[in-house]
Amino acid sequence: MTVSRSPDHAAPNQGVASLSSVLTALSHPLRHALTEEMHVRVFPSFTAPAQIIQLVLLVDPGNGARDRQHAEALCVALGAATPNDGRYFVAQTPDLDFVWEQHTEFSTYSFIRSGAFDIPFTASLLDQVPVGWLGSFPGRILRGTQIAILNQGATPPSDRQLADYFRLQDLVSCSVHDGAARIWADFRLHEDGFGRMLIQDLGLSKGDLARLVQRLQELGNYRKVALLGLPVAQRLTPTVSDLERQLAMLSRHMAEDQTDDNQLLKDLSILSAELARIIAETRYRMSATKAYAELVSDRLRSLNVGRISGYQTLLDFTERRLTPAVRTCESFSRRLDDLSVRAGQATALLRTRIDTVMERQSRDLLASMNRRTRLQLRLQQTVEGLSVVAISYYLVGLLGYSIKSLQTVWPQFDPIVAIGVAAPLVVFAVWFLLRRLRHRFKDDDL
Repeated sequence: MTVSRSPDHAAPNQGVASLSSVLTALSHPLRHALTEEMHVRVFPSFTAPAQIIQLVLLVDPGNGARDRQHAEALCVALGAATPNDGRYFVAQTPDLDFVWEQHTEFSTYSFIRSGAFDIPFTASLLDQVPVGWLGSFPGRILRGTQIAILNQGATPPSDRQLADYFRLQDLVSCSVHDGAARIWADFRLHEDGFGRMLIQDLGLSKGDLARLVQRLQELGNYRKVALLGLPVAQRLTPTVSDLERQLAMLSRHMAEDQTDDNQLLKDLSILSAELARIIAETRYRMSATKAYAELVSDRLRSLNVGRISGYQTLLDFTERRLTPAVRTCESFSRRLDDLSVRAGQATALLRTRIDTVMERQSRDLLASMNRRTRLQLRLQQTVEGLSVVAISYYLVGLLGYSIKSLQTVWPQFDPIVAIGVAAPLVVFAVWFLLRRLRHRFKDDDL
């Protein structure tokens, strides 16, 4: 029986293609990048015996593109395929694997060669790498490590061999990965400029070996970057101590009566500006130290370190060296925050005192102005009274001439009596007119 398909329904592959295009069109711009982020920093699998060299470079934020170009140039020199865009890639050749990874403020260049070896720690691993390429890194080398990995059947190194490879007084040795491997390292720079680590496989799977090496290297790298905050804290601690003494001195001066508040405010402003500069200069480094220290703790827990009698473990070494440094940085940050708060409180208190003094001065000035206004009012009233008398006197005098002239026409008329009667009327009229004029001027001003 033949089943007819409606022309309104697309074929299954057409529907999938249509759905895919819809998902692509509606995807968040960061969807692909965030998915890839979960798969970066994966060390390629390899088997023991093997040798690894890793270089850690501090790269300026503006040199990120140049850093990747430098890594791609090595791929071309080794004849490996050019990697895709991203912050991580693995370039593989028959004799050497090259792993490049870009972090926030540093990059790692790892070189892996599997196969038996006679000399565990040798730079011959980099013989295939052009010398000119090595001399043109876009950053400063912060850490360089040589790792030699022994397979499960290899004879463990003797004390004499360990003495040739490491400084025995600094030697760290412990089991990791629940006893599936053992490590030896002294975390010292040797004459070739590298640190050294010896690992013996005691039953790791192929993937576990790669993950173990990656965790050990991340532990060392994060520990080294975390320590970058310690020199900063040590360098600026005397400056912070001096600022604390200055603030204490200024606070004592504030408690004294005979002080120049304006000068105190100027000194506090200078101190606060210097403190703000130090905070801006160190805030990122101190925060990064704390974050990297937490990553170190995470890596230590994931290694499942086991103790071996007679040796200090990775946990012992890290706690003895890194923990005091991190606490120094944390203490430095707390001192800065506390000093910033106290400087702000002192400035606010001084400003309040200055504002109080200014308000008191303004109040006294207003009271003085009120007294002057009352005096001016009284003086004005006095002048107005005198003006009434003067104007009335002149008007009565002028009116007297007119009244006296009436006597020539009317002999019985007594001008003295008329002037006496007219004088109060003239005074009242002048007073009333001046009062009206004063009120009119006052209404105009309003």
